[in-house]
Amino acid sequence: MIKVIGARGSIADVDLFLQKLIEFATKEQLVVQALNADMIYGKEHLLSAAEHALRSWAQGTNATNSLALEILLYAAGERQIQKAIRKMGVRTGKQSIALLLVDMKKQKRNRKAYDRVIDKLLCTFHLTSDDKVLEGNNDTLKHFGITAEELRTVPKTMYGELILERVAMVDVLK
Repeated sequence: MIKVIGARGSIADVDLFLQKLIEFATKEQLVVQALNADMIYGKEHLLSAAEHALRSWAQGTNATNSLALEILLYAAGERQIQKAIRKMGVRTGKQSIALLLVDMKKQKRNRKAYDRVIDKLLCTFHLTSDDKVLEGNNDTLKHFGITAEELRTVPKTMYGELILERVAMVDVLK
């Protein structure tokens, strides 16, 4: 099961936050990726990134040694980890955060158990759930290199598709 959550919170030390996130994920048998929600254009953006990353792992075409990093590459539409981190990584201070969780348990959790893990994650990291931070806007599109000309070629309801194209392009770039 793949779950995308929007949240708000503050990060005092990014390295410590990521270390504790990895510890939490390992304990809960999850892959968890935390991203700058300002760079997300809807839940489908991250769901697509996760699906592409899982497929690359299944096919042995992954570019990283970590599923979380593979997800980051696809979400950022980049093939280089450092560029992806600069583009999509969480920062120090108060911010909007997108959390993507992939359940790695062999026996799937039921929805209530999964919701309890999500509540525990939010509580552990002092985050407040807020899926509105995942909506994206024209600035998000610009950060992905989508031009005004490209935007004029599709109706506004299709803007998310432009981001999904950038996610899919990572397969070509690899």
